[in-house]
Amino acid sequence: MKKVNSSKLVQFVDFSIKNEFIMSVYVILLGFFLSTVLLYLVGLKPSVMYNTIVQTITGYDFSKYRFNARYIGTWLTNSMPLILTGLSFNIALRSGFFNIGAEGQFIIGLTFAQYFAFLLPPVMGVTGIVAVIIGALFAAGWGAIVGWLRGRYQTSEVVLTIMFNYIAFYFSRWFSQKYLPGANSYRADNFPQEALLANSWFQSITNGSLLNNGLFLVIVSLIVYHIIMEKTKWGFSLRASGFSPLAAKFAGIAPVRSAVVAMAGAGFFAGLAGGIVYLGSFTFANVIRAQDQYGFTGIAVGLVSGGSAIGTLLSGLFFGLLNAAAPLMQSRGIPREIATMISAFVVIFIALSTGIKLRLGQWVIKAKNKEKEMD
Repeated sequence: MKKVNSSKLVQFVDFSIKNEFIMSVYVILLGFFLSTVLLYLVGLKPSVMYNTIVQTITGYDFSKYRFNARYIGTWLTNSMPLILTGLSFNIALRSGFFNIGAEGQFIIGLTFAQYFAFLLPPVMGVTGIVAVIIGALFAAGWGAIVGWLRGRYQTSEVVLTIMFNYIAFYFSRWFSQKYLPGANSYRADNFPQEALLANSWFQSITNGSLLNNGLFLVIVSLIVYHIIMEKTKWGFSLRASGFSPLAAKFAGIAPVRSAVVAMAGAGFFAGLAGGIVYLGSFTFANVIRAQDQYGFTGIAVGLVSGGSAIGTLLSGLFFGLLNAAAPLMQSRGIPREIATMISAFVVIFIALSTGIKLRLGQWVIKAKNKEKEMD
């Protein structure tokens, strides 16, 4: 009996360490467990935290027996840019590059999305979408510069993208104050109504939340990412370059082209996120005063996702959930920093997961060898 149970345990552990999604679920559960322990230690009720999380997902407040769909809309609205910046990180990572520049690409996307929102002919339901896509194309160009420098001169994309984040930020402030109508140091004129991504039907079913047409762009982006990376020769060449750059080079895959394409794709997704946030959540043009951190949170989204489209969707929804639940937690006596700490715990354990899987893998091998000897 003990032998059967032991064998099942070995099989379960072996299956778990080979499945990225299951490992991510374990990591998330561990993050919640540590946060629960922390709340107990400081004298707060973890049940309040879990109630706010359930309320954010379902819209139902079990403590007051009330339903408000606005919480669901806010959760999805918070998740949309994180899903896109997660795709930005993943397309680069699977191509062999560590993109820390999604924040700068996000900024370039929002900057030109705002600019073209005023410049394009006003057509309801079209102008906003087109402005966001144009902004994303500029962000793709911004990412492609890093890709070319990385592929051509073997410079570190980590250093380049960090520096490009600052360049993008200060460029955006200069450009916005100079070229946006009515701009001062913090805002410009109201957008034309046709340039907004607002969706009246979404607002009606979510009790006035900011859920908008950007949702359609997110869904299309997930589908396009999956098709490109899993179903096309283009995606295969990117993955091959990421898995073994030297072998890919000998197979005829141009390293410079792969680097440019990968970083351009990363820039495009991050740029979409910027446009969606600023044309979807604001009625006026912004002159940004700080980095919004969507790009950096996208790194966490990508690490937890395992690189797949469905994983990125679920991971983005998870981190969006934490962001959306944080103000509700604070209103009920739970510090909103707890949500940030859960995110931090998850990222820490994801970073440690390689070592954990290595140790568990060694244990599985020893256990299997021991079973063979007993047989």
